Amino acid sequence: MPELPEVEIVRQSLDKKIRQKKVKKVIIRNKNLRIKIPVTFKKIFEKNLINKVSRFSKYLIIHFSNYKFCLIHLGMSGTIHLINFKNKKNFTNLSFYNSPFLPKKHNHVEIIFENFKIIYNDPRRFGFFQIINNSKDLKKRFIHLGPEPFDNNFNLKYFLKFIKDKERTIKDLLIDQKFVSGIGNIYASEILFLSKINPMKKIKLLSGKECSQIIFNSKKVLISAIKKGGSSIRDFKNTDGNKGGFQDSFNVYQREGKNCKRVNCNGKIIKLIIANRSSFFCSFCQN
Repeated sequence: MPELPEVEIVRQSLDKKIRQKKVKKVIIRNKNLRIKIPVTFKKIFEKNLINKVSRFSKYLIIHFSNYKFCLIHLGMSGTIHLINFKNKKNFTNLSFYNSPFLPKKHNHVEIIFENFKIIYNDPRRFGFFQIINNSKDLKKRFIHLGPEPFDNNFNLKYFLKFIKDKERTIKDLLIDQKFVSGIGNIYASEILFLSKINPMKKIKLLSGKECSQIIFNSKKVLISAIKKGGSSIRDFKNTDGNKGGFQDSFNVYQREGKNCKRVNCNGKIIKLIIANRSSFFCSFCQN
C-alpha cells in the first residue's frame, strides 16, 4: 500500500497535469470498487473545472470549481495512469504498484481531458473514489484520523497523552492511522532506526526524549523520501517515468541479515513480524 511520500508524489504529478483543466468526459467500466461509484459521479466530473489536487494522509483530494471534492484512495493495488494523446510516453504509471505501463485489464475509470486522459487501474479493487459535497463534510471525513507527521499538532504533548498507560509496541503505534496519518510499514522501520528505538518497545516505557526523537525523525524521513521521489519497492514511477530513489538509502527495510549502516555499529539487521507486518531493525543499536 502506498504511504504518504508516494501519494504526495502522485499528487504533485496530478496537480501539475490537471490543475485548471476542464473534464470533457468520464467513462466508468466498473463501478464496484471498495466504495461503489455513485450514479452522480459522471455528472459531477463532466464539464467541471478542477481547481487543484491536494492530499491528506494517503488520500488524494480533487477540488472542483463548484466547491465539491473527490477523494481517491489507491488501496492495495490501485494505480493512476496518464495517457497523452499527442506525445505518448512509454511510462504511464504515476503510482508504484504493478507495471509502469498501462495494463490491458482492470482499467475501471477513465477521466478524459482535452489532450490527455487519466485512467484508474486496480486489480484488487480495494481503492475507491468518493464524492464529498462541501468543505464541512470533507473535514468530517477525516475526523477519525490522527494528525499528519508535518502537522504542528503532532507534538510531544499529544504524543505523551496518547501513549499513557498503553501496552502496545511503538511499531504498532506508528502505523496506526488514528495516532498519526500517513506513516506505513516502510517508513516506520526507518524512523525507529534513526531514533535508536527497538520496534518491540512498549509505548508506556518511552521517555519524553525518545518521543521527541520519533516526532523529529518522522518528519525527517518522510521529507527525505518525498525529495527522492518515493520508494520503488514495486517499480514506483513518477510522471516522468523516473523511479523513486529513497529505497537506495534504506537503513533497515528489506535488509535482513545485512550489516548495520550506522558508523561503529557491529549489529545485523533482523526481521520480525509485529502486528502482522514485517519489521526491520538493528540487533545492536536499537536495543
